[in-house]
Amino acid sequence: MKIEKAVVIGTGMMGPGIAATLALGGVSSTIASRTEAGAQKGLEQAWRQLSLLAEHQLIHATDVTRARLLLQATSSLETAVAEADLVIESAPENMEFKQELFAKLDKLTRPDAILASNTSGLSITAIASRCQHPERVVTTHFWNPPHLMPLVEVVRGEKSSDEVVETVRALLAHCGKVPVVVKKDRPGQLGNRMQMALVREAVNIVQEGIADARDVDVAAKLGFGLRLPVYGVLEHQDLVGLELGRQICGYVAADLNNDPKAPALFDRKIAAGETGATAGRGFHEWPAGTATEVKARRDRFLIDCLRRGVVASASPARAKEEHKEAVPLW
Repeated sequence: MKIEKAVVIGTGMMGPGIAATLALGGVSSTIASRTEAGAQKGLEQAWRQLSLLAEHQLIHATDVTRARLLLQATSSLETAVAEADLVIESAPENMEFKQELFAKLDKLTRPDAILASNTSGLSITAIASRCQHPERVVTTHFWNPPHLMPLVEVVRGEKSSDEVVETVRALLAHCGKVPVVVKKDRPGQLGNRMQMALVREAVNIVQEGIADARDVDVAAKLGFGLRLPVYGVLEHQDLVGLELGRQICGYVAADLNNDPKAPALFDRKIAAGETGATAGRGFHEWPAGTATEVKARRDRFLIDCLRRGVVASASPARAKEEHKEAVPLW
């Protein structure tokens, strides 16, 4: 199935960037919101993201022109999805809301249209449970910021068809992303599943007084984290040798936090009003403006990585199918 028309529902952090990505891949993409003002705001955000990519030579000015012509905005969901080949939902992480929305989309769209959720961890099988055609439902989890992060996780539901999974994977590769297929629908999918294991241990380290928050983050950023773009977790095990890897894992694993609940330090901080950057304090102090500065530094770093060729295709508009298994080049 060829994807020519797409609708992206939601104009928050993710929706506009997802729509911009699809437009760069030649897909006519409509950003849908509950209000015309919200839809227009999402469209303008997508335009800014395209301009940013061109400003840093990740795409050409002509790519921006073509992509802008393929982007639209609407507050009429019913009209927008009626002829869509693909609908991607990027709404808040609320299971009941997503189930109701997908049940509605199941009735509003053509039977062969693909329905996808940008959920970062909810079960796509559960989201599709009220659909008459769950075989056409998958997860497409873009990472934030979606116009810069190459990875997209394609998660199979229990009833997702092989054809739908492959169609979505191929489309994302064509649009310049690096898709990975998650074969089983589990909480946290792939990246967040690994990340949450790390978060649990990092918080536990602070909770147990092993190290403070600053040193935990320094160790993550300047230790194993610095080399992750060069080789992944399992590649590292192969390089050091599985005998040594098993020995260290066996020794350390017995002392790691394996509590099925989140560490109590989360609850203590939340109760104290230390809820993170927006509150001015979480695990770190966040003076006014600091969070904005950190996010800007993040984006500059990601842009520099893409320009230096961390993945085989830094330009979504010129991506080739052979890059579907792109590997770091550093």
